Amino acid sequence: MEAMGRAAREAAHALRNSSAETRTAAIAAMARQIRAHAPEILAANALDLAGATGLVDRLRLDTGRIEAMARSIDEVALLPDPVGAEMDRWTRPNGLEIARVRTPIGVIGMIYESRPNVTADAAAICVRSGNAVILRSGSEALNSSTAIHEAVAAGLEEAGLPHDTVQLVPVEDREAVGLLLEGLSGTIDLIIPRGGKSLVERVGREARVATLGHLEGVCHTYVHSSADPDMAVSIVRNAKLRRVTICGATETLLIDRAAAPELLPQIARALDGCELRGDAESRLYAPMKAAQESDWTTEYLAPVLAVRTVAGLDSAIAHIERYGTGHTEAIIAADPLVAEDFLARVDSAIVIWNASTQFADGGEFGFGAEIGIATGKLHARGPVGPEQLTSFHYVVRGSGQIRP
Repeated sequence: MEAMGRAAREAAHALRNSSAETRTAAIAAMARQIRAHAPEILAANALDLAGATGLVDRLRLDTGRIEAMARSIDEVALLPDPVGAEMDRWTRPNGLEIARVRTPIGVIGMIYESRPNVTADAAAICVRSGNAVILRSGSEALNSSTAIHEAVAAGLEEAGLPHDTVQLVPVEDREAVGLLLEGLSGTIDLIIPRGGKSLVERVGREARVATLGHLEGVCHTYVHSSADPDMAVSIVRNAKLRRVTICGATETLLIDRAAAPELLPQIARALDGCELRGDAESRLYAPMKAAQESDWTTEYLAPVLAVRTVAGLDSAIAHIERYGTGHTEAIIAADPLVAEDFLARVDSAIVIWNASTQFADGGEFGFGAEIGIATGKLHARGPVGPEQLTSFHYVVRGSGQIRP
């Protein structure tokens, strides 16, 4: 692990000094190599699936998902290169010209579970932003992640970038996570965890370097009394059931008391196959189980939805403030004043009006891919793409000025 850290630091220097064109070529080569390595990736994924015990949908790859993975990388290759981009420039009265310029962070440590496609997304985003990365896949996806990493490494070599620009921890030993969190003797600049609550909590306890948090996605959809009924039914069904295992899936439905008697039964019928757990008032309008206090704080990642009837906007926002994780919240409303009030007052990474929470995704934001959804408030927030993995420094140009 210490050797991986040193190698990553050397690769980060080389990557920072490479041209944007070289980084673009490497990312495009990664996508080609993933397509070329599809049979090996599928064979490795079959080994992981054979030993899987939960969240199989997150783990499973097929030809369509591998092609989607490659397309995401292609999109990252087309993004503007952020390294060296001027964020601002101004001139002081003494003639000094000052510019704020984007720079890579350096070496990223990425710890993730279940999703082998994160291997490809993280590699592409880190190369685009000029960062070396050490990846630590969950043991349940290690065979798949290793096969994807081999394709990524082939793409790097094809473009002439160091093989160690993207490294994958080759062992399942949990001690490797601890070593990453300690910073590998100062070679790691930033840790990004992407996984369950236990992983994020461990990172919070043990990390000795900066972290970019991705907490649970207890996402809410609030149906206001002004909502168009057909729109509400369509959006809620998509937000919950399109793909239940992603962090942007709605886990709690809030609905106005004025709309619930007629609209909640329609929504319940549209959620056929989804277990509903409601408060006492919601259970008056549609068949569902009784919700427990724990349901308001649970990220189900399954066809289960908590339902609460609220008195209005203030009640909905109060519920989100108490139980939300700062990920994604949506309002369905025809009244623009109510909607804009919701968007302004709800302090989550992503707030949405009249659309599904499942748009909480870097690809849907135009980032090509994402490393995760940052739910903290420092450095980056929301989908983490290439630009979010840069820092900046100040470039000062003078003409002989000295300070009196």
